[in-house]
Amino acid sequence: MGKIPLLDEVIESAYVRKLVGGTVGILALLAVAGAVFPETIVGDLADIVFAGGTLTSTARTAAPIVLAALGGIFAEKSGVINIGLEGLLIISAFVSVHVATVVGGGNAVLGLPALWVGFLAGIVASTALAGVFGVVCIEFKADQIIAGLAVWLIALGLAPFLSTVFYGGVNSPALSANLGWQFSALLIAVGTVTSWWTLNHTSFGKHLQAAGENPKALDTVGVSVSRVRHAGVLLSGFLSGIGGSTLALTVGQFVGSGQTMVQGKGFIAIVAYLFGNYNPIGALGAGVLFAGLEAVQLRLQQLGYAVPDTLVQTIPYVVVIVVLALVGRTQLPEAAGEHYETEE
Repeated sequence: MGKIPLLDEVIESAYVRKLVGGTVGILALLAVAGAVFPETIVGDLADIVFAGGTLTSTARTAAPIVLAALGGIFAEKSGVINIGLEGLLIISAFVSVHVATVVGGGNAVLGLPALWVGFLAGIVASTALAGVFGVVCIEFKADQIIAGLAVWLIALGLAPFLSTVFYGGVNSPALSANLGWQFSALLIAVGTVTSWWTLNHTSFGKHLQAAGENPKALDTVGVSVSRVRHAGVLLSGFLSGIGGSTLALTVGQFVGSGQTMVQGKGFIAIVAYLFGNYNPIGALGAGVLFAGLEAVQLRLQQLGYAVPDTLVQTIPYVVVIVVLALVGRTQLPEAAGEHYETEE
């Protein structure tokens, strides 16, 4: 059987090969153990992992994590650390549902159904907020970590507040229709492949990586470092907007209680792209893994196994520490977080 050139190139990284091989090995071991010990927790766990319901739940949960992680890769590859991904997911989730509600389930705008209008509106809102973050960090040289935290805190307070203003409570009414899990799975696949191709096979991708590794060299050849970095930050907002809108519209409601319906997925996204060593394929695997853990935990509780939510929420962080220790270290872009003054 002949090789598939694109697939070979995607997994040529030893880091990614180890991650893929390790994941396949664990799943195979679980399948065998489940078959040998069907009446134990191992058997129950195997049944849950390979059940169709787990797949659909994983796809819904993975979409915001993976897409925000892809956005984080673009921003950080350009030299801007965007830890405000959580805030971008929150604001896009709220705006998408609110606009879809305002348009109305049976109405359309320019031929687009309400759900799609809301979907696009959520992307615009997230991209606009990311744009403001980019101006503050790139043009006004603000501390990127503090600015990212500000984005998160603003969205965390603003979205539930606006929901209370419009709907009388932090949770919006449920929409009459929602997007299916297949839509989430499709977006994850398209987003990952497109991001990987852009970073590795376009001049923009090379400029982006140069802006994060050696901005002076990029400036020397006449390419604006600030423009490239603005583009990277805007892409982080665009992709996070897709993730947040997808999350809300597959549920069909904005939930603003607690940490909102996003529930830390933006921070998990940061862990995911660090886990994947800034490789979109690695970020995809990490995002699906973390989403799968959450889906499995919920079903274990349904079977009577008292697995504390707080314990499961720590698993992604523990896993990334163990994997990075065993597989390899994450290589942060050389100029990430550093401001650059053009020499023109």
